[in-house]
Amino acid sequence: MTGTLITVAPTGAESSKAAVPALPVTLDELVATAKECEALGAAIVHVHIRDDRAEPTLDQGRLRDTVAALRQSTGLIVQLSSGGAVTDPEADRLAVLDAGPEMASCTMGTVNFGDGVFLNRWEFIVDLHTRMQERGIVPEYEIFDLGQLTTLQMLLAKHGLPYGGHVHVDLVMGVPGGMPGTADALVACHRVIRDLPAGTTFSATGIGRSTLPVMLASLAAGGHLRVGMEDTLTYAKGRAVESNMQLVARAVGFAQLAQRPPLTTAEARELLGVPVR
Repeated sequence: MTGTLITVAPTGAESSKAAVPALPVTLDELVATAKECEALGAAIVHVHIRDDRAEPTLDQGRLRDTVAALRQSTGLIVQLSSGGAVTDPEADRLAVLDAGPEMASCTMGTVNFGDGVFLNRWEFIVDLHTRMQERGIVPEYEIFDLGQLTTLQMLLAKHGLPYGGHVHVDLVMGVPGGMPGTADALVACHRVIRDLPAGTTFSATGIGRSTLPVMLASLAAGGHLRVGMEDTLTYAKGRAVESNMQLVARAVGFAQLAQRPPLTTAEARELLGVPVR
């Protein structure tokens, strides 16, 4: 792999605006963040949205407005989260696809998520996967534990390749209750990824203090990067993250040091099978 796909996940559903004032929660804040991250080298924006009280929401009108605004203001691939918050019902999570994103996340199993449980039943996974096939939406398969890669193998064998034909996974590492954010865990996942369809690519996300080891291990293994304030709020020990742009800039610097500069949005679309607008 000669380039690095960089995804920015700017908001998430866990942190509060009161605790993290720099978190982009309004539509204007999100669009401004996306534009700046694109200029630095991000190619995908992974989107969670908030309501007027800055609380996580899957409101259909807000989702549609967000997709439209990001498409109008940036060339980024717009990837909506179908995970939402761990308390969101399945029907609302499936309805995320109605907002017409170019990509959407598809989590491959249930995982303990701190004090909560992120529930992803097999029937729900199949429903999400097949609806994306029908609607021309490219999935990113979210992997929180090693066994979820085996679930993905079973899904593809029984229900076919995703829309566009390219399989791309994101290893979410370091979540309390999921796999650790270590180089050893990434290597173990990489061995299983090699048994997925030829050409499968992966990104890796290190939560919290696992950010740097996961980023370096992913680059060394030929993988890609996801960074952002959804996953990381501390830039260094005792130093809070100032903005998503700060995290993207660091990822770009690491990619360049690895002699795998960031992919442009056009190159990312070609890699992932996302149609040109």
